[in-house]
Amino acid sequence: MSDVRHVLVLPDRDAAEEAAEAVRERFGLAEEPRLLRDALAGEDDAEDAQWLVVLRDEDERLDPAALDEFAGEWDGWREEP
Repeated sequence: MSDVRHVLVLPDRDAAEEAAEAVRERFGLAEEPRLLRDALAGEDDAEDAQWLVVLRDEDERLDPAALDEFAGEWDGWREEP
């Protein structure tokens, strides 16, 4: 097994929480995605933070293009490893 992860970058916490719930349903994930706050360089304000949804994909079954499209539904994107 590999340690493949996908990171979806989303504009705010609400979008990240909604996407984390929806990604489990749409892609049939067994494991809960991790949510992380990613403050922009030099910013302390939560309003200036992006949120990350981290998905483990040990079996490498998730399609990166489908995840790109999925993140775009919340004005986000998938970060390339």
